[in-house]
Amino acid sequence: MNSFRHRRTALSALSALAVLITAAGCSSADDGASAAVPSPDAKVTKLCQDLDEVLPATVDGESRDDPEPASELTAGWGGVAIILRCGVERPPKMADPEVANGGDADAVPGGVDGVDWLMEKRDDGTYRFTTANREAYVEVRVTDGRDSTGVLIDLAPGIKEAIPEGIAS
Repeated sequence: MNSFRHRRTALSALSALAVLITAAGCSSADDGASAAVPSPDAKVTKLCQDLDEVLPATVDGESRDDPEPASELTAGWGGVAIILRCGVERPPKMADPEVANGGDADAVPGGVDGVDWLMEKRDDGTYRFTTANREAYVEVRVTDGRDSTGVLIDLAPGIKEAIPEGIAS
């Protein structure tokens, strides 16, 4: 009788463990952010890796929370709130004369703390900022409603340190 009771307890413990493992598997990073990983050349990849090493732990009060898949070319803070991708292609609007002349309300050039940016308002309500006049394009996506100035101020020191001024190839 004791061996039957022992088997029943062991089976109950195994069943509970299986439920716990299943629940843990379902609650993984499903709620986390995702970002397409750029595929720049070797020179830009090295610059982006250097940037990854000097990015701040917090941006605009949000803790670093990198998107999936993990890469030295992407970073995030606050889940989907702030997503950075390094080594992206030049945005078409960066070469658009309408933007340079102030004729496009959804794309505006400017600078924050020594880093030049192209700001684009996206259809989904987010803002996309892309560095200009640097040897690599760095894109920062900021969700609607967030003060993007604080984000750009927090990111400027790392960008200035890791991505030299110049023309991206």
